[in-house]
Amino acid sequence: MVSPMTHNTDYLGQLRRDWLHTGRTPRARAAFVTLTNRWPDLPLVGLSDLADVVEALERRSDLTMLEKAEILKALLVEAPDPEISRALLQTLLPGIIATCRQLRFGEGVVSDPGEMVAVAIACCTELIHDWAGQSRQYCAPDLLSALRGRLRRWMLKEKEAARSVEASQHSLEPAVVPSALLTRLETLATGPHERLVRLTYQRVFEGRSLRELAKSDRSAPQALQLELQNFARRYLL
Repeated sequence: MVSPMTHNTDYLGQLRRDWLHTGRTPRARAAFVTLTNRWPDLPLVGLSDLADVVEALERRSDLTMLEKAEILKALLVEAPDPEISRALLQTLLPGIIATCRQLRFGEGVVSDPGEMVAVAIACCTELIHDWAGQSRQYCAPDLLSALRGRLRRWMLKEKEAARSVEASQHSLEPAVVPSALLTRLETLATGPHERLVRLTYQRVFEGRSLRELAKSDRSAPQALQLELQNFARRYLL
């Protein structure tokens, strides 16, 4: 039997390899310069880009816990900058995994622990976007606490949705739901949700697999699944 962390290690490895490039791009260096100019008292001497900042925030660095907290607070304040937002997410990856572990990697809700990690990362990205610009002294613990609550609510909704789908399969006429869904998709097809309408149609009416759709959409299957689920809850159900 494969352990949960076997799935997660590969997925996180991809994120970390991506960050090795993303954190050292010219845009990341420019964002770092902006950060140091706006926060001159932060202990960032000797660093040159956002990858260096993330590395300095690791446990083995020489920074004190208070210094790390000040840097994280600054990152959240400056998180409207997408490069800094990405750096903040990168620093939170160990905490995200710990949160998934506390929730048993979505046992009983998802079949692949890696799927739970993908949902958690997507949720944390949304939280950073929602909180960007705020000043929080204990930014990292606050974000992870909010993430844990959001994931618990997501798990409860997923369990309830699964029960509803199972019940509807026995109580609804087959043509009723597809007809109503198709009508709703047609009303949204020319609006800002055209992409998700198209993908939902292909998934439901053409029977295309999630992996196939993700490949054509150039997105991760787990992230696309979360995006389609959120779209369905907000606009279709």
